[in-house]
Amino acid sequence: MLRYNADLRTVFYMIVTTVLLAVQWTLGEVQPVLYVWSLFMAISVSVIAHNHNHVPIWTSRAMNVFQDYWLTLFYGFPAFGWIPTHNRNHHNLNNKEGDYTITYRYSENNNLITLLTYPSISSYFQQKPIGDYLKHLWEKDRPRFYLAAGQYVALILWCAVALYIDWRKAVLFILIPHQVALFSVLIFNYIQHVHADEESAVNHSRNFIGTALNVMLFNNGFHTVHHDKSSMHWSETPEAHAKIAHNLDPVLIERSFWGYIGRVYILGLFNPKFRTTSMRIRRQGSGELGKVAA
Repeated sequence: MLRYNADLRTVFYMIVTTVLLAVQWTLGEVQPVLYVWSLFMAISVSVIAHNHNHVPIWTSRAMNVFQDYWLTLFYGFPAFGWIPTHNRNHHNLNNKEGDYTITYRYSENNNLITLLTYPSISSYFQQKPIGDYLKHLWEKDRPRFYLAAGQYVALILWCAVALYIDWRKAVLFILIPHQVALFSVLIFNYIQHVHADEESAVNHSRNFIGTALNVMLFNNGFHTVHHDKSSMHWSETPEAHAKIAHNLDPVLIERSFWGYIGRVYILGLFNPKFRTTSMRIRRQGSGELGKVAA
């Protein structure tokens, strides 16, 4: 029933995430190793939610609907939300004007402040396309509207019942992982696009090619090829990246995710040489110089 055998790993991750919640809830107290593990699994769920909305995991529609609800409970937001904000908007505009997840809405800088404020800003502006999409479904496709609205209901009931049973456990083991999942996936989007050139056919995204990141998070680091062909399954992206890597600007290929974080957002606070420069601004500046020369 799986479209790709590689998604056995996806299902395993979801089972582990669910079991970790059950174990921690039963124990009742924070076990540091289990808790850190569960927060990592929350991040992985956000990546799975992204992947599932591009290439549904199952061949069965009923199983994919079940997967939507399963993801919703552990992602912390209705899984359908990816459709209007990401699939239909971000992938069409790819950080151009009109993209609700644009990285330069208020600042062209790439620093610790813009990094940490981006998730809240992006989340706020993504609510409009979600609302518009629900209105569209209500008018044009009532069955899909009920499925989407049902995800909100399931999530609210899930959290409300947990809070009623034991608010402390609910906060620790459900609500905090939700926020980690939602925050981290927006951080990924920011880092993959900030200071790239949204108008370029090849240099529109930053790629992280380190083995550890891609093994643990479903090849999430290979972002250029994902935008080039969003219907490509995550298991196929390393091979596709290898075919185009020679065309990419080397500054958009990073070996280490955490190395990039430390260099740009920590060392960059103290030394400008560690900061990134905007390919977008550089392009705009070249264009303006060209017009003056002409």
